[in-house]
Amino acid sequence: MKTINLNADLGESFGPWSMGDDSAMLDIVGSANIACGFHAGDPMVMRATLRSAKMRGVSVGAHPGYADLQGFGRRPQALSAAEVEALLIYQVGALQGMAASEGMAVTHVKPHGALNNQACADRPLAEAIARAVKALDPTLILLAPACSQLALAGRAAGLPVVDEIFADRRYQDDGQLVPRSQPGAVIHDPEQALAHVRAMLDAGALVSASGHHIPVQAGSVCIHGDSPDAVALARHLRDGLVASGYALAPLTAMLAI
Repeated sequence: MKTINLNADLGESFGPWSMGDDSAMLDIVGSANIACGFHAGDPMVMRATLRSAKMRGVSVGAHPGYADLQGFGRRPQALSAAEVEALLIYQVGALQGMAASEGMAVTHVKPHGALNNQACADRPLAEAIARAVKALDPTLILLAPACSQLALAGRAAGLPVVDEIFADRRYQDDGQLVPRSQPGAVIHDPEQALAHVRAMLDAGALVSASGHHIPVQAGSVCIHGDSPDAVALARHLRDGLVASGYALAPLTAMLAI
């Protein structure tokens, strides 16, 4: 039987401001990437998300981003390698402490937003991220975009790496995501998202908006939790993959495949 992991970016509310339906998403996905307070989230939200994930047996990872609450971490920044390393260690360490207080362990790290996008093409930035993760715990899984410099840097550093594809984002021919500012960059229709994912899994490749294929062995599929239609899309994707013969597994299980 074919196996795949579903993950979502969660814990992105802040104070009295709510984003997404984390409880509903946690009933669907196998792994949660929890915001660490810099691009979104706060200590109370982090703790509540951890507790909800524990109740459902969902594995948890850190979702560190640029210190940019107003821009939701989606605005590029120019930081030194040392600054990037400290940025990652600070945020992941905070979630590790929160998780330990709940009797949980952080199993993976997935950079957020502009930090993640820049690291897909910028090898020195990707290497700084990999060094930070390895310095904290060399057994942490780096959840990295397929066909990216981040995935390559993680493997070169000796980290366990799982390649992810996006259910709700279109790809360019070079494997990078179509910028959100461009029409059609984000997929909102659940049926289109399912077709998009199945095409990539069936082909063993990223499939760009123009139909170009880049071979990859994807282990996880991401659904962004911040859009209004995220839960409906995630539920349709889960049901469609199961109906296609896929078994859903936690991220840790994908390392053995």
